[in-house]
Amino acid sequence: MASAASFSKFSLTLLLIVLFLGSSTNAQLSANFYSKSCPKLFETVKSTVHSAVMKEARMGASLLRLFFHDCFVNGCDGSLLLDDTSTFTGEKNAVPNRNSARGFNVVDDIKSAVENVCPGVVSCADILAIAARDSVKILGGPNWDVKLGRRDARTTSQAAANNGIPPPTSNLNRLISRFNALGLSTRDLVALSGSHTIGQARCTSFRARIYNESNIDRSFVQTSQRNCPRATGSGDNNLAPLDIQTPTFFDNNYFKNLINRRGLLHSDQQLFNGGSTDSIVQGYSNNPNSFTSDFVTAMIKMGDISPLTGSKGEIRKNCRRVN
Repeated sequence: MASAASFSKFSLTLLLIVLFLGSSTNAQLSANFYSKSCPKLFETVKSTVHSAVMKEARMGASLLRLFFHDCFVNGCDGSLLLDDTSTFTGEKNAVPNRNSARGFNVVDDIKSAVENVCPGVVSCADILAIAARDSVKILGGPNWDVKLGRRDARTTSQAAANNGIPPPTSNLNRLISRFNALGLSTRDLVALSGSHTIGQARCTSFRARIYNESNIDRSFVQTSQRNCPRATGSGDNNLAPLDIQTPTFFDNNYFKNLINRRGLLHSDQQLFNGGSTDSIVQGYSNNPNSFTSDFVTAMIKMGDISPLTGSKGEIRKNCRRVN
């Protein structure tokens, strides 16, 4: 009896340890992580983001995209923000980011403002998470409590960025597979893709779709082709809104566009093309509250991807370089 009781007690202890280790990473992230160490954090970030978005509405989408691209490469660790050095090549010049990722100067401004009120306390990874939330809210989208406590990576990988971020040419299976690999469901994929209700894309990202694909509205094709010539090298950096209806307002028109075959990117229209995600798109187009609720859930889940916590990483003084 004694040995059985001892074994049972040992098993229970082992189970508790396993459960603790399995949940410890995310347990260290919390909305009130800086409530005592940096009480003015949220108002400081919001003020700088608001100024930037009022100056250029597109910046809200750009800041949101930085958070996506950071989290999809080795987790939400601020690695995207690191400049190239003589010892490593960063993510900024990876294919998904080169001549495309933007807003780094705004992140610098936010970091500088935060350092003025609480030096050496808040990570660049957390600043990206807050700036993404604030951008969505400022452009008319939902609000949510951002979980914080991430630390900054000391290194980065261009190869990981090239392989980790799904390109706009991705088909549905590839999108689902990549999101699932990061712990994000197919529903999360569709909800997060709804961030394309704001922002713009370069001609190089949608040229093949508007000239070669048939599952696309003809009037939309004509409008898009005016600013994106067929020939490679001609107008490559010309921009078009991802949501042709309300490109600077966060709403569910993106999904209505997909139903009308007006998805700008190939990967957008894949979400409504006779596949498994059609019903989700239909649901979001009919119920904006369902979309915003799922979007918030997915953003929080994405923010939980492999954060550096505790003694891992560092708190960068300058988001562009390690300390």
